[in-house]
Amino acid sequence: MPLQLRIFVEPQQGASYDDQLAVARAAEAHGFDAFFRSDHLQAFGGRGLPGPTDAWITLAGLARDTSTIRLGTMVSPVTFRYPGMLAIAVAQVDAMSGGRVELGVGAGWFDGEHAANGIPFPPVGQRVDLLEDQLAILHGMWGTAEGERFTYEGRGYSVVDSPGLPKPVQQPRVPIIVGSGGGPRLARLTARYADEWNAVFMPLEGFVAGRDRLRAACEAAGRDPASLRCSAAQTICCGADEAELERRAANIHQTPDQVRRGGVGGTPDEVVERLRAFAAAGVARMYLQVLDMRDLDHLALLAESVMPHV
Repeated sequence: MPLQLRIFVEPQQGASYDDQLAVARAAEAHGFDAFFRSDHLQAFGGRGLPGPTDAWITLAGLARDTSTIRLGTMVSPVTFRYPGMLAIAVAQVDAMSGGRVELGVGAGWFDGEHAANGIPFPPVGQRVDLLEDQLAILHGMWGTAEGERFTYEGRGYSVVDSPGLPKPVQQPRVPIIVGSGGGPRLARLTARYADEWNAVFMPLEGFVAGRDRLRAACEAAGRDPASLRCSAAQTICCGADEAELERRAANIHQTPDQVRRGGVGGTPDEVVERLRAFAAAGVARMYLQVLDMRDLDHLALLAESVMPHV
């Protein structure tokens, strides 16, 4: 099957709602499969003006301001997305979009944004405990029949007598993506709860190792490994020729050599070759991280010169 291409942006680095809407509409017009955004509260260096935008408030707006493109997060950290509230918000945005939402979740990693916003940031083992609870609660709330109640006691998050409302438009639930490095414990959680595993910014060799751990975890859980979609996220920087590549790389404070080594970069032929290598290794979807959100011509080039060949 063709490799699905999705656009993935980092608005905390400096983007308004209108900036994100422009990218989402361009991605939709050019036939990209989805528009995903990060879920962060602070820039990784730089001023990040005008300031961060909340991921799920933004996606609610995009649900009404777009028509066909799928929408989601890559990924929402468990630390500042309480599971019950997240289940309600995602189900509502799913309804607002007519069933076009997907939920990416992870354990979180950026301690600075937590400190800056008064959010506890426990050690990684506890964050994975919270993620396990979150995944169980999402499944439980969305899967509870109307008129029944759901109770779950976890290590960090628990719910008592939840009606599990509202329900998403998509059934049995909104697709869940777990973004991780594919370590043993997260592999087990992914095999149990996720519809998709995303290898975030891994080199191809790292993806293959994580993919193999996921397949083994699925088999141990009695799940068909083929039922778990594998995807990857990579920074994209493409130029029709070397001069255009150099200009685009400079706009994201890199060189052509850096974008070629650190992500999926180069001329269209080079990008196609790189994407085909990921597809051959089992990647079904590639989330293309676009760092310069004002360069909509970049999306047009990818749609015209890359998408038809992968």
